Amino acid sequence: MPNLYCNIISDLCAGLVRGLGLTASCKIGEGGIALAEAVHGSAPDIAGKNSANPTALLLSGVSILCHLNLHDKVDQIQNAILDTIAEGKYRTADLGGKAKTTEFTNAIIDHL
Repeated sequence: MPNLYCNIISDLCAGLVRGLGLTASCKIGEGGIALAEAVHGSAPDIAGKNSANPTALLLSGVSILCHLNLHDKVDQIQNAILDTIAEGKYRTADLGGKAKTTEFTNAIIDHL
């Protein structure tokens, strides 16, 4: 769908999954050219505070890996993210936790 409508739909979906910190996007154009990015903006209110949720950006990377047919890597990374969130020990504030960005990311790495 055109970009404007895609933005509206992605924002609506973000509300269903607990916010923009979890919402990835991947735009695939003619010829298979793809651009993946987190749906959220720059969030200047939390810039430099080590408190952002990196999930949307990581899942955007997973989307590119899927587009490149690297499904073994997709499964590994996606499962590490899901396991970290399900474990509940390291969650960022938007997920009801107190973990810093680096703590959450290190927990994902530990699950790989």
